[in-house]
Amino acid sequence: MKILEVLRENGRISVAALADRVGISRANAYTRFEALRADGAIKRFTAEIDHVRAGLGITALIFVTVRQQMWKQFRAELARMPEVEYCAITTGQHDAMIQVRVSDVAAVHTMVTDRLANIPAVKATETVFILDEVLRRPYVLPSDRDRDRDRARPARRPAQEGAQGGVPLGKMRFVGAAEGRAALRKDD
Repeated sequence: MKILEVLRENGRISVAALADRVGISRANAYTRFEALRADGAIKRFTAEIDHVRAGLGITALIFVTVRQQMWKQFRAELARMPEVEYCAITTGQHDAMIQVRVSDVAAVHTMVTDRLANIPAVKATETVFILDEVLRRPYVLPSDRDRDRDRARPARRPAQEGAQGGVPLGKMRFVGAAEGRAALRKDD
């Protein structure tokens, strides 16, 4: 997780710097990095761009209701739309959410009224413009949640010995299935 945290900040970091930041040897960092790539935990490397400077200053979410028997057609048509950055199948009132990045509001209007509306698979759309992207992470890790939970948690008191069965308070004692069955039989 530490390697993924560092790569999230800088995907172009050298293996030596990665090893230093994570606190392991360079050989170990390289081995773990390659294992993450081989396992598919790291899919690819890409550049993050400034969309406004690239001429794509308008971002909109388009919620789409799809005719259920026409999903294949919807997916195929959507794949041909280069302004679509993201699409997810959703629950709730709409079936899909599309995020588009375009140069101006007129481009969103054209996309919705001329292109999406003309796809027979599309039953209805609802468009929402993004005014400001408050938070955008390249990815979220389980360790992010753990770290946040640790910050919110009050300091722990030392475990007290002598609680039930010699297990400190606040700790769990795991019992194997066979051991648990034997204890139940003794109680009968």
